[in-house]
Amino acid sequence: MEALRLILLFVHLVGFALLLGGAIAQFLSGTFRINPAVLWGSIIQLVSGVALAAPLRGGGDHEPSPYKLGVKLLIAVLIFIMVFVPRKRDAVNKGHFIGIITLTLANVAVAVFWR
Repeated sequence: MEALRLILLFVHLVGFALLLGGAIAQFLSGTFRINPAVLWGSIIQLVSGVALAAPLRGGGDHEPSPYKLGVKLLIAVLIFIMVFVPRKRDAVNKGHFIGIITLTLANVAVAVFWR
């Protein structure tokens, strides 16, 4: 079970790298559009995050708070919606991209600092 959790954690971190790296690279290029890295990063983050949280519902001392998981799920769904809806547009608003980056960093902050 621990090996599965570590594999899911690795996949989750790869999704984070795709999402944040793709968004920042696109932001710095000056053309604001949803690239495949951002799209796939958001999908991987959402799916692997749910998969990581599911087996942890058995109880125990190291189980994360259900409120924390709920907040992280809400933020991940918001990011996915912000990425999925305008994915076929040639350009999106600069503020939209800043929102994606900010929510991604907020999701990481919840994961790291909420104990």
